[in-house]
Amino acid sequence: MDILFIVIAVAFAIIIHEVAHGYVADRLGDPTARLSGRLTLNPIPHIDIIGTIIVPILFLLSPFHFAFGWAKPVPVDPYNLKNPKKDLLLISLAGPATNIVFAIILSVFLRILIAIFPGETSFELLSGLFGSLIGTNIMLAVFNLIPIHPLDGGKILIGILPDKESHEADIFLNRFGLILLLFLILPIFGGNSLISPVISPVINFFLRILIPGFSTI
Repeated sequence: MDILFIVIAVAFAIIIHEVAHGYVADRLGDPTARLSGRLTLNPIPHIDIIGTIIVPILFLLSPFHFAFGWAKPVPVDPYNLKNPKKDLLLISLAGPATNIVFAIILSVFLRILIAIFPGETSFELLSGLFGSLIGTNIMLAVFNLIPIHPLDGGKILIGILPDKESHEADIFLNRFGLILLLFLILPIFGGNSLISPVISPVINFFLRILIPGFSTI
């Protein structure tokens, strides 16, 4: 049942993340995602055969035993944007921000349900699903804020830096970002990833606040 909860949580977190990108892009003048049918909670348009299916299965079957993958990125045409640098920053920020806001909303509902049904055994399944959804959304948001392409954090970094440094960083991250990301996340150093000591405390901080009775992961 825990695996099912995780699958549901991951799928929904990724979908609302991508829809948020497309929605903000549409509001800023780029209708590409909307015209491509990507502003929907239907998971099918968001599935990337390699990133959503093949890669996660390979990682789960590998000695690493953890899931890693991605959904199909929503299409964005910067030529439709009035201020591409600033607007792309906002579009990129929309995904992680939506995941965090959604996690906060879920936390409020979870606390209300706990207050209404204290100690109810029948509530445990629903509580587990809420916990999985909150945890997955926070982890997805924090992970995506790592300032490396192809993550949202890379685009946010490009939007913050001055023009010259932004251009140079964009070229570098487009060339080496994925290699750097894999180097940081793969547990090749004593079974631990290099990025884990950085992002785990941040994730645990949010989860301690949002999930009643949460114990550090």
